[in-house]
Amino acid sequence: MTPAPLLELDGVSVDYDRVRVLDRISLTVRPGEVVGVVGESGSGKTTLAKAVLRAVDVSRGSRILVDGREVSRLRGRSLRAWRRSGAVQYVFQDPLRSLDPGVRVADSIVEGLRIAGVPAADAGRRRAEALEAVGLDEELIARLPAGLSGGQRQRAAIARALVVEPRLLLLDEPVSALDAASRDRVVKALIALRDARGSDLAMVVISHDIGSLAAMSDRLVVLDHGRIVEDGPTRRVVSRPEHPYTRLLIDSVPVIHTPTANRPSPVPVRS
Repeated sequence: MTPAPLLELDGVSVDYDRVRVLDRISLTVRPGEVVGVVGESGSGKTTLAKAVLRAVDVSRGSRILVDGREVSRLRGRSLRAWRRSGAVQYVFQDPLRSLDPGVRVADSIVEGLRIAGVPAADAGRRRAEALEAVGLDEELIARLPAGLSGGQRQRAAIARALVVEPRLLLLDEPVSALDAASRDRVVKALIALRDARGSDLAMVVISHDIGSLAAMSDRLVVLDHGRIVEDGPTRRVVSRPEHPYTRLLIDSVPVIHTPTANRPSPVPVRS
């Protein structure tokens, strides 16, 4: 039996100063699924994530459900309580936005648990599990964020999101600011996380880099000017794109890697 959607967007629209940025977006993400959202700058990718987090207002008639609960109608105290529950966690493009530069990485990772009153021993165990999930050595987290490489900081930021045991992880351009080697390590960490957590965690990974998304995602959603122009299994989308805009994105990448059961495998881009 197909599991019920963990995330469901139904006709979601967002306007900024009377300009429509998202236009009637409908999308579902099921438990354990990794969905890549790709598009050029200005396509509405980050706004989509902010809408899920309720960081921007959605237009009348929009519906956003997380685990069956309609969060698009939450206000005030109910909205704050839902955010603090940690069901949805967000990872920024720049990890320095979520890691305090003056606080040891070890303390930053468990800050949310400390605020929630989680005992130190339990917080330490959950931190160790999150670090193992992202492939980051514990000895590194005694440092300040400036003492880590860009890729290490990003993996620490992902660990910080994981310790609160979210159902849904939103990652906004998680590798775009990294060099090639760091990008590869973060992508591999996300693939390992997908394989280890299974149905316990769903991820929405936002990027303009369709090559990186193809290596880690089960499905690809293509956004263009605030609308979904293509949505399908990753391997099908990259090998047989149906929309001209998708084809344009794919043609800009020489080789795309799509996931198999154990490791990425290259799919040559059609000429």
